Amino acid sequence: MKTVRVANGQAFWGDSPSAPVAQVRGGDIEYLTLDYLAEITMSVLRKQYERDATAGYAKDFVGLMSEIMRECIERNIKVVANAGGINPEACARALLEVAEEQGIRGLRVGVITGDDIMGQLDDLLGGGVSLQNMETGEQFDTVRDRIASANAYLGAEPIARALAEGANVVITGRCTDPGLVLGPLMHEFGWQWDDWDLLSAGTIAGHIIECGAQASGGNFQGGWEKMPDLAHVGYPIIEARANGTFIVTKHSGTGGAVTTATVTEQLLYEIGDPTAYLSPDVTADFTSIRLREVGEDRVEVSGAQGSSPTDSLKVSMAYPDGFRGSGMITWAWPDAIAKAELADSILRTRLDELGLSFRQIRTDLVGYNSVHGRLTPPASDPSEVVLRVSVWADDDRTVRRFAAEIAPLVMGPPGFTGLLAGGRIQPSRVMAYWPALIPKSAVHPQVTIRERA
Repeated sequence: MKTVRVANGQAFWGDSPSAPVAQVRGGDIEYLTLDYLAEITMSVLRKQYERDATAGYAKDFVGLMSEIMRECIERNIKVVANAGGINPEACARALLEVAEEQGIRGLRVGVITGDDIMGQLDDLLGGGVSLQNMETGEQFDTVRDRIASANAYLGAEPIARALAEGANVVITGRCTDPGLVLGPLMHEFGWQWDDWDLLSAGTIAGHIIECGAQASGGNFQGGWEKMPDLAHVGYPIIEARANGTFIVTKHSGTGGAVTTATVTEQLLYEIGDPTAYLSPDVTADFTSIRLREVGEDRVEVSGAQGSSPTDSLKVSMAYPDGFRGSGMITWAWPDAIAKAELADSILRTRLDELGLSFRQIRTDLVGYNSVHGRLTPPASDPSEVVLRVSVWADDDRTVRRFAAEIAPLVMGPPGFTGLLAGGRIQPSRVMAYWPALIPKSAVHPQVTIRERA
């Protein structure tokens, strides 16, 4: 039975730059998937695009491809990445320039567009689509005039279409994470778009490997201290078959481990209702599958069931919502916590006396209460503690005035050991997230092939 090996080499923008290279050079694979986008990433890319119309994509991807492009083409390893961000065409042009510079021929880039619906918002509203915040219920008119980006989550179909048209690199903008894997499987096996069990299997396979080394022991809560050689952790690979069963594995000789426990932990990541994992392609039932270890670092997944998807697509929108700033100072023993708390009290008193208006001000003592709060008292007076104060305000001038009040704290309370903020705090624009639903019929993905023959 035909087997297709799909490897994931990137869980997020900023993940290990060596992981994709190791996936290509560590053994036989047919596909390399790379996931760069998160909700906050789209906001960052939108700000870059506003400053430079040739930007707006994950430029790290181009640097990576300059290293592995020739190998991928020569070995017929196809690359599928959502590195296009809000400017997939510019990303494709950058890849073609790399091919030109390196004298590489045979590059065929499938560019997927259509997820950007900024120009359709008014028509959607006029057609009765509310675009209300699907998490809070807030009405869209409270943010309409500030929306800076709006991208629908596309499914696997345009990826499969690009591969069918001969692309050996597929660049998408906003799409579902599992779609990066489901698209290649749909293309390779010719699955029908209404065979819900097979689409569910492909979606679950994509979900298991979308977060990189999380599925292979890199972020394992059930025995992290015994996980071998995490410095060289192997990223996960799917060995898929046409009947919908697949094996989760990794390249031999790499660190970490693939077990039923590591795979189960990743299965539970960000899924909501496990019986109804929603995607544009299928509603997958994560409770239907069975896991079985069939060898070292080999877990078989079978029995996937699914049902028809909803008639909606999720849209991720971003809008500017004030400015933020954060400053950190370290105080040393003795009485490090008491000194930091006094410094925070001094700072807040001075800010109040200045009449500054903040939407939010937050204090953390890093190493003591910044994650879970004060769950337990410290066993003893710690050797040091970091005071971190963060503010959110409507304007940048307020944040700058806050920044001016942080620095004087180095003169007292005593025990100051250094500013950790790298100098004077600079205000940063806050890009807020607005999720909504729109009809699928409103989005029409396009596939364009760019090539250097």
